[in-house]
Amino acid sequence: MKRACRASDGIMSFMQEVNVALVGLGNVGTGTLRILTENADQIALKLGFRLRARVLCSRNPSAKSLPADGGILVTSDWREAVAHPDVHVVAEMVGGTGVAREIVEAAIAGGKSVVTANKELLAQCGAEIWERSIKAGVNLGIEASVAGGIPILAVLREGIAGDKVVSLFGILNGTCNYILTEIEQHSTPFEAVLAEAQRLGYAEADPSADIDGYDARSKLAILAALAFGEKITPSDIYTEGIRRITPVDFQYAHQMGYTIRLVCSARQSARGLLLSVRPALLAQSTILASVRGSYNAVWVMGKYGQDTFYYGRGAGPLPTGVAVVSDLMRVAREIRSGSPDRVSPFAHERLGEYQPIPVTEHEAAYYLRFRVEDRPGIIARLAAILAARGISVDAVLQIPSENWRDLPFVITVQRTSERAIREAVSEMATQDFLVEAPLALPMETGL
Repeated sequence: MKRACRASDGIMSFMQEVNVALVGLGNVGTGTLRILTENADQIALKLGFRLRARVLCSRNPSAKSLPADGGILVTSDWREAVAHPDVHVVAEMVGGTGVAREIVEAAIAGGKSVVTANKELLAQCGAEIWERSIKAGVNLGIEASVAGGIPILAVLREGIAGDKVVSLFGILNGTCNYILTEIEQHSTPFEAVLAEAQRLGYAEADPSADIDGYDARSKLAILAALAFGEKITPSDIYTEGIRRITPVDFQYAHQMGYTIRLVCSARQSARGLLLSVRPALLAQSTILASVRGSYNAVWVMGKYGQDTFYYGRGAGPLPTGVAVVSDLMRVAREIRSGSPDRVSPFAHERLGEYQPIPVTEHEAAYYLRFRVEDRPGIIARLAAILAARGISVDAVLQIPSENWRDLPFVITVQRTSERAIREAVSEMATQDFLVEAPLALPMETGL
């Protein structure tokens, strides 16, 4: 039993501490451990009891900087960590969907509450994990799985629970946002910025999950489940990465008063919920366009409360560690109070089955960027292809260039369907004057 001071009345009281097993001591795990250790007294003042790291599990624990606490068990066996009799909560920070799922399921089966930052696992089978936790009578905390230091899941779950979300837009991958803003600010090619991001630790050695949009897709699947109450399969979300974005795209975008970001969108359409992760043009006057570097942001539009906006660090050991520790504190309170009435981490007692709506149903104005070997009649030919599908040209933009063998220019078109644009681009790609296939990006004019 540990002594803790209650800040409300200054009375010293004795309450049993809540013990945590931290499984995975990578960036997030070490950040979480640092906060639990350095901020222990403040956490105890808020809780009225101690929240303590009792077991630390890492594949190579000897290489970690661990606190000098003789009461902490250090192990490389996650089964030993999960089964430890003194542990009340297991914090899974291994990542992935293999061993991580075994850890979570073993903890729940053993009557231990779980906190996880694992977006891939939750996007794939979060609803099933929640159902298991209900049956086992334990708690599940998932705040750190989306947008790191932004408490967006708590906002959707409780903060604006009384509203009806109509649409949600987010910048949810700090690596992509860093790369895009570096291209924008310094006119540096994508490959060079990616290499620098890898050197600085913003991007992994294999950056595919980030730059091809899959990381953001997992996060959108979780957000959409909370916002709309539907069980989302990540593979049902249309996903497109940022590999084709070049400095010239930002030059043209700026001419029109826009910028480019990897936008996660979820919006109700006449047929149902429309989801996508893709680069899009945003008007520079919008608040999302001002999100730069490795920051994340989420813009929620409600039927009754209207617009709310959330901004902060999207990743990093300490911002994400704050989210993990905050979840641990909430779960610890629930364990101590013994309350059986818990708010679902997915904001709904049960999630409905999502019926995928093809992205071809989406309607928007579009930005079409071409690289061509210049010759007479190119614009007329492209305009004819658009006209054949009822697509109206809005503007033609061409920055002066001396390289007629690789000449970039842009056509913007008025609002039309994604289906019509895809059909037009498919035919355009067969033209012999093109250096590469056209790049088509939606222009988000309604934000």
